[in-house]
Amino acid sequence: MRYDITIPSHGETLAAWVYPGSTKPGPCIILAHGLGAVREMRLDAFAERFQQEGYTCLVFDYRCSGSSSGKPRGLVDFARQQEDWDAVLDHVKSPSMADVIDPTKLAIFGTSFGGGHVIQVAARHPELKAVISQCPFTSGLSSSFTTGVWPLPKLLWLSLRDALFGTDDAPVRVPLVGKPGDAALMNAPDVEPGYKALIPPGLTFLEEIPARFILKLPLLRPGSYASSVSSPILFAICGRDSVAPPGPSLSYAKSAKKGVVKHYDDMGHFDIYTGKDFDRATKDYVAFLAENLPVPKAKL
Repeated sequence: MRYDITIPSHGETLAAWVYPGSTKPGPCIILAHGLGAVREMRLDAFAERFQQEGYTCLVFDYRCSGSSSGKPRGLVDFARQQEDWDAVLDHVKSPSMADVIDPTKLAIFGTSFGGGHVIQVAARHPELKAVISQCPFTSGLSSSFTTGVWPLPKLLWLSLRDALFGTDDAPVRVPLVGKPGDAALMNAPDVEPGYKALIPPGLTFLEEIPARFILKLPLLRPGSYASSVSSPILFAICGRDSVAPPGPSLSYAKSAKKGVVKHYDDMGHFDIYTGKDFDRATKDYVAFLAENLPVPKAKL
């Protein structure tokens, strides 16, 4: 129930899946993932759930990740990824997608690092009908301290080495996940089992990224754009989040003009992707979308 397309973005190509909806052209939800993750890590499950409700979904990988082109592989660059979001929005509004997507009926969905992205994207794109920001990364400074104090010197050293000496073909890399105390971007007790549970069997996946990202991380505050979002936006915040601290996200969410907060106080960062917690959250998302971006009823 999906097909592959590619989307140009600043000299590279973004790999994407399109899940056709029940009406053509019809409302479309664009989805992208979090820090260092790729489409196969449960974004297909969210797209399939929305497709069941009649929505067309487009799921893409950022430049340098997954099946998209670009070097260095695994690069996480917030500004470039914002450009990728704009490139995808331009593409879904183009004549090439006119037989599938109604360009006046668009929503965006981002999770974790992508949850921060959609806040900032929505601030630039008031034409969006709905926004879903799941377990969002909203404060780089707050997220930086979730690793604990002891790994910070090594993380900083790796980042400086990559910024000074890393190349596109040979960057200095840092692990995405690790055990508590490890020099990894995410190392809380629930991280390693939670993150690895999202990787489907057989997927070849690079679990490291160029370390230069660490230098920029504390300066990122996508949550601060919430007050500039005029579209309806749902914040799905996990109360036991060990990666994206819920406190800053809740504060930022209160500033959104049409913000809706779903505070899942019993969920950790990775719980929301699977099982009963996935079912609970997506039920809320579907209700939010039905109110703000309903799927037209099929003509008899």
